[in-house]
Amino acid sequence: MDRDQYEGLVRQLEAEAEHNPGGFRNKVLLISSAAYIALALMLVLTLLIIYFGVSTASGKGHTRQLIYTGLFTLTMIPVYFVVLRMFFMRLEVPAGREITRKDAPKLFEVLDKMRRRLKGPAIDRVVMDREFNAAISQVPRFGLFGGHSNHLILGLPYLFGVTPKEMLATVAHEYGHLCGNHGKIGSWVYRQRRTFGALHEKVASGAEDSWVYATMAGALNRFWPYYNAYTFVMSRQDEYEADLTATELTGTGPNASGLIRGDLLGQWMAESFWPKFYKQADTHPQPTFMPFTTMPKAFGMSYGDWATQERLTTAWQVKSDLLDTHPCLQERVTAIGEKPALPPPVQATAAEALLGPFAKQLATEFDKDWWLEEKKRWVSRHQYVTRAKQRLQELSGAQMTAMPLHDLQEFALLKAEFDSLQAAKPVLEYMLGKPGGPYAKPSFYFGRILLDEKNDKGLDHLLVAAKADRNVIDEVVRIGYHYLRTQKSETAAEQWLDELNEVLG
Repeated sequence: MDRDQYEGLVRQLEAEAEHNPGGFRNKVLLISSAAYIALALMLVLTLLIIYFGVSTASGKGHTRQLIYTGLFTLTMIPVYFVVLRMFFMRLEVPAGREITRKDAPKLFEVLDKMRRRLKGPAIDRVVMDREFNAAISQVPRFGLFGGHSNHLILGLPYLFGVTPKEMLATVAHEYGHLCGNHGKIGSWVYRQRRTFGALHEKVASGAEDSWVYATMAGALNRFWPYYNAYTFVMSRQDEYEADLTATELTGTGPNASGLIRGDLLGQWMAESFWPKFYKQADTHPQPTFMPFTTMPKAFGMSYGDWATQERLTTAWQVKSDLLDTHPCLQERVTAIGEKPALPPPVQATAAEALLGPFAKQLATEFDKDWWLEEKKRWVSRHQYVTRAKQRLQELSGAQMTAMPLHDLQEFALLKAEFDSLQAAKPVLEYMLGKPGGPYAKPSFYFGRILLDEKNDKGLDHLLVAAKADRNVIDEVVRIGYHYLRTQKSETAAEQWLDELNEVLG
């Protein structure tokens, strides 16, 4: 099944789920149960075949039959171990800094009120981590069997960026998955996807050497796309229902503003906050300020940078992805009856209101942990930049025409990295005219320069780079596809991608 066929199947199933949600969910559960039963029967049947084969061969002294049975058994042993291990797979307990009611009484009071209002299960554990996110994970206590424990994961950066009601809407969304048995079903489906994924990987790797593996791989190849599509649609259906739970608890306003703020601020963190923070390593052997204790002030001062109509328009145009069960921002906000609007500045953050002074303690702890993990990489980057800039200064004083080829390439790449691509253009252009190519990185940078100038010849240089160095293929695909999609059309971008794949094999 190719991508177009898979997308068509998903759209068809989405219509079915919208028309009859309960019936669709029952169908998914039936398919999942049947798949588990089929796996169990396969194991039992194969064991019986082996048992009777060995018994018959040993009882009658058929050496050849005994050898064949032994070979078959050896072939199936790895499959048994994979399937059995996946059947009893335990999901990992979420990592993070566990907090208690004593640490944050207001937070736990809010969680208690939410539970009473929504009449859901208890939250067994609350942990804080360093992500800009919030989630609930339901973990089986005894693998395939037994009860479940519910873990709430709150990202400290997220609490620094949103209002208390926006945080509550996010937590209520996650909690909504538990209230409708979505959590248990979701965990079960997740384990089953892992089961079939691991099994398929195992049998596919041995398909050329074993007819047993080849048969199983063929069956899973036919089954997996359909199962993946059904469970994907069910998971997305759950997301909309969880959004309704959040709206029921907080109202549409806080839910919508929280979704929009989380999207815009989260994107700004990834594109601006962290890159600018790590940029310090170029000039300082250690940070002049630490990230987590800085975030509350940075988020407030940067409001005008990330809360812009341009960013909102861009985020609103992003479409839902078939690789992500969460609907896009536009669909989620529209589904709860709201329109796109920039969220107002935060007067009091969720961290201030619900954690109090404990938030600063957590930020200090996270800063210490972060520095222990990042110190080596930070120092290494600082040393590299110091040496590279010294070298760039040396090379800048020499004549290009007198430089050996390796010095010329080093000069071009250092200028591209530490000056600008435009500053490196004359050096790159001069070097690419020299014999001895292809030159992968110079071609890659020169191709980017030409595309920035809206010159299609840049695509040719990107292709040269990709053919010479497979490590840049992903970047070549991303840059070339984006250029053609924005400057030409989606069709032109897809056609170029097909041609690139054909050339690269």
